[in-house]
Amino acid sequence: MSTLDELKEVIINGNAPAAKRLTEAALNQGTRPGDFFAGAIIPAMDEVGRRMRECEFFIPEVLIAARAARASTEILKPLLAGDSSVRPAGTVVCGTIKGDLHDIGKNIVAMMLEGAGFRIVDLGVDVGPEKLVDAVRREGADFVALSALLTTTMVNMKGAIEALIAAGLRQQVKVMVGGAPVTESWAQSIGADGYGKDAPAAVELARRFIAEAARGMSAARRGAA
Repeated sequence: MSTLDELKEVIINGNAPAAKRLTEAALNQGTRPGDFFAGAIIPAMDEVGRRMRECEFFIPEVLIAARAARASTEILKPLLAGDSSVRPAGTVVCGTIKGDLHDIGKNIVAMMLEGAGFRIVDLGVDVGPEKLVDAVRREGADFVALSALLTTTMVNMKGAIEALIAAGLRQQVKVMVGGAPVTESWAQSIGADGYGKDAPAAVELARRFIAEAARGMSAARRGAA
């Protein structure tokens, strides 16, 4: 078994110290920093997502797996800085909506997206429209991921989307929403682009948006030719 294969397994099993040790060992063996994601981290978190969907993993297992993945990525990030050959799948601004202080679900989504190769800008909890708009503009975000656990706060998701429209930023980002009281029909009613019932679904949704954008760009190039 290669070092990257071992790293994949220890991430799935949530062994953060081993993930750190194997990352350092693979680097010493000459593995390029950018190879860790396709070779270990992303496949590991995809497997964690599968196990969550199949009810083989639950929130505690997902959290420790995500922390193990982060133990590896924290070593790699400084080495990847300035490497134009390694680009994130997209930038996601995420947060729990204004008035809501719950963050476990939001944290899991953020960690799963990061493990899938996305750059995460986590605004935390109680995120108001102004803070969201500022972050989207500053970070050049591709996605907004909003969470709510309370029915009394989920209505603020609509206000956040309206603030993006007013700021002229709505066409720049895909807005994904989720949380215990949130539904597909609610997401559609407030003008969100998609709904994720859990962290694996959020990752799949973001990947689908990336694939759709790529197909659109390819079609546009063919049309221009």
